[in-house]
Amino acid sequence: MNRLGKKANETLIEMALSADDDIAVLTKFTPSQSEGEECNGPETISTAGSEIPSSSEGLNSTETTLLIPEHQVIDKRHQSKDSIFFRDGVRRIDFVLSYVDDLNKEWEKKLERRKEFESNLQKAGLELETEDKKESEDGKIFFVKIHAPWEVLITYAEVLNIKVPIRENDIPPMVENPLDCVLFPLRLPEKVMHPEPDYFTAPFSKDKQELYLINDESTFFSPSMRNRIVNYILTRCPYGTEEGKKKFGIKRLLNNGTYTAAYPLHDCQYWKKASDPNCDSERYTLYMEWARFLRFYKEQPLVLIRKYYGEKIGIYFAWLGFYTEMLFLAAVVGLICFLYGLFTMDENMSSKEICDPAIGGEIIMCPLCDRDCEYWRLNTTCESSQYSHLFDNVATLFFAIFMGIWVTLFLEFWKRRQARLKYEWDLVDFEEEQQQLQLRPEYEAKCTQKKKNPVTQEMEPYIPLTSQAVRFCISGATVLFWVSLIIASMIAVIVYRLAVYAAFASLMENTQTLQPISGVLTPQLATSVTASCLNFVIIMILNFFYERIAIWITDMEIPRTHMEYENRLTMKMFLFQFVNYYSSCFYVAFFKGKFVGYPGAYTYMFNRWRNEECDPAGCLIELTTQLTIVMAGKQIWGNIQEAIVPWICNWWGRRKARNNPENLYSRWEQDHDLQTFGALGLFYEYLEMVIQFGFITLFVASFPLAPLLALMNNILEIRVDSWKLTTQYRRPVAAKAHSIGVWQEILNGMAILSVVTNAFIVAFTSDMIPRLVYYYAYFENEHSPMSGYINNSLSVFLISDFPEENKPKENPENFVICRYRDYRYPPDHEKKYMHTMQFWHILAAKLAFIIIMEHVVFIVKFFVAWMIPDVPADVKAKIKREKYLTQKILHEYELEKLKERLCQGDTGATEKEFIATEGRMELSRAM
Repeated sequence: MNRLGKKANETLIEMALSADDDIAVLTKFTPSQSEGEECNGPETISTAGSEIPSSSEGLNSTETTLLIPEHQVIDKRHQSKDSIFFRDGVRRIDFVLSYVDDLNKEWEKKLERRKEFESNLQKAGLELETEDKKESEDGKIFFVKIHAPWEVLITYAEVLNIKVPIRENDIPPMVENPLDCVLFPLRLPEKVMHPEPDYFTAPFSKDKQELYLINDESTFFSPSMRNRIVNYILTRCPYGTEEGKKKFGIKRLLNNGTYTAAYPLHDCQYWKKASDPNCDSERYTLYMEWARFLRFYKEQPLVLIRKYYGEKIGIYFAWLGFYTEMLFLAAVVGLICFLYGLFTMDENMSSKEICDPAIGGEIIMCPLCDRDCEYWRLNTTCESSQYSHLFDNVATLFFAIFMGIWVTLFLEFWKRRQARLKYEWDLVDFEEEQQQLQLRPEYEAKCTQKKKNPVTQEMEPYIPLTSQAVRFCISGATVLFWVSLIIASMIAVIVYRLAVYAAFASLMENTQTLQPISGVLTPQLATSVTASCLNFVIIMILNFFYERIAIWITDMEIPRTHMEYENRLTMKMFLFQFVNYYSSCFYVAFFKGKFVGYPGAYTYMFNRWRNEECDPAGCLIELTTQLTIVMAGKQIWGNIQEAIVPWICNWWGRRKARNNPENLYSRWEQDHDLQTFGALGLFYEYLEMVIQFGFITLFVASFPLAPLLALMNNILEIRVDSWKLTTQYRRPVAAKAHSIGVWQEILNGMAILSVVTNAFIVAFTSDMIPRLVYYYAYFENEHSPMSGYINNSLSVFLISDFPEENKPKENPENFVICRYRDYRYPPDHEKKYMHTMQFWHILAAKLAFIIIMEHVVFIVKFFVAWMIPDVPADVKAKIKREKYLTQKILHEYELEKLKERLCQGDTGATEKEFIATEGRMELSRAM
């Protein structure tokens, strides 16, 4: 059955140029209309046989006039404009363009561009209807509504290789999970989780429409498919020639101000269903079942998300939900490790000795800064050493190894989940969407030279190699400059730490009001907290500027395809964010306290500021503090940016509309007042989560509660992202994606790096290895092997050996010796102040531990990755079944067509062709 030209009463769109070159779009309707049909157009009276009016006979410029038979008068005040259809109530609005007719020097040029562009859209088969600015809320904005008729949809569905249903899925559903009864409170209703039956699908072809399950042409293509098709046309539609170059695409028209916005419509208001029974009100369903925080414990309606927003957004929420589910296991294990540290705090021999007045109270420590700092007793760090045990204990080692394996499980199980989604969402044969692989309009517009494509033998634009080299050099130099700027800012924060430490030490010793909290708020901790806060502020400032710089230099490179553009921008942004967010943590974990020297021979930064020392209990507590402040601060600030800022902007933009009746506030105006979810909207969401992934993997050995913080944030993040997308943003243009793209490779790289960083943290930042070496090789008491560890880990310095420039100004108690954290010979030894053999034993043990831990974790990781197949067995079977059925249906269809031709006496249909077609069917069955 041929569906082309099937409708008896086709909508006719004509374009007439009036005397002053204004465009009048005339829409001719059939005489009959169903009762109650919406026709909320302007108040215009016209006879059935009236002629096209001239520019002075009732038509304003760019105004659409409806020629309505039988003198029908439409009263706008009695018709609701909260509709997603044209004024005839039949044709669906697939896209909306808006513009402001401002009378400036560019006015005529913009008018000419709009005329040409809209004319070419009509030539492409799209139907337009314009709302005059008098009808808008502020009386300034014109709205051009676009509808794609059936002929356009089927043409571009074939071009975009869109898959459509051919037969209902006959594969039995999976065996019920025995835990379903337990998980029932987490489930959503079946009609929300699976709003449509499951079908076998095949790529659409105009010539084989009888194959597909087309029940209703108006609903066969979903709204997301329709807006994808219209957007494809908009991005490639020409609008004229300027400066000798052919100009095309809605993006350029938006950039030069010809149009102010281009967007598809939401199907209803989010807080109530649409009054039109033809509208599915999917936005309302998403809000009620998904976008409210009170539904945080419910599963996500991924099928509905994909149907409404497209696969690209659907796969993001699928990944985020899966990541959050996997975090639950890591959070539970991390919490157990933390509780172990909490319950064994009183049994920790190191903190007992530090807090003991007879041991820690008698150990005099060397000053922590030159001249101004005083000698201090070790027991003043009693409480901080106890808190350090929360994160620096045997469980830390176990958790570091566990997280190395957890990362592999997460990535491997995500591959399986992704494979299942690829099948369920018809993405199995999908390489990359045509829009992704085809040339970017910006690339075609900026390239002045062309060369022949060796594959297609067609002339294509290209950038000469010399031009590319220059652009890459400028881009690389810019990225290098900004990364250097981050490192410089980190050095500035280090200088701040070194410079203010003496001030904090002096302040806390001389201020009586701070004495009660001096045990908790030590000079080291005060310096670390303030430096971490300062570092976070600098991170946010640099991040703000670099985002714009990264987009600018990526645009300057002129990437060839959309995929290239996203990948280049992703790598630039991730490199910057990696250095920006993690540099301070790397400093505390691997550099602080490692290059201090010893009393009388300290090392100095820039020959001025003495390098920082770690707390006697180790640097791990400071790394924990740094990680907590940066990670928690980023998450809090991110949620403020994502939720509160758009809400305030929308509230401010809609403040005037609240005073008007709802039926005068049109659907296109409501969406126009929302925020724009740009092409890089998902990019920032992925970037935020990948940076968080780094925090919970790269440094997790220092903070077992990091996965728990991430879990709580992600539960909120899913609802914040869904809420803002459903209520605060215009509906994004649907796009396809079969995976999370380059982010998968970034996650794999971070997973491998995390094994190395955690091994180094356990070895060099925590006190785990020195304690184990003492326990097995240097213990002094067989009944209590760890007693005496603190005394053993502190070296002796003769105060009289201090140079004058380092010696403290005061020594009121006339101390003779002081202690410092290192393994060096005492002043009366022949190898005075040189490293002892124990130092080298500990160093060898640290290196051995790193090698053993890395190899063990990597072997387990690769074994687990090998054991877990990327594609589940049942998904493989379904893919084969669908391919077989598709081939069978297509071959049967071709055979039937061939039989018809033979019966009609078609000489072109030979008996050999018939036999060949039957043979192909048999071969397909056999395969």
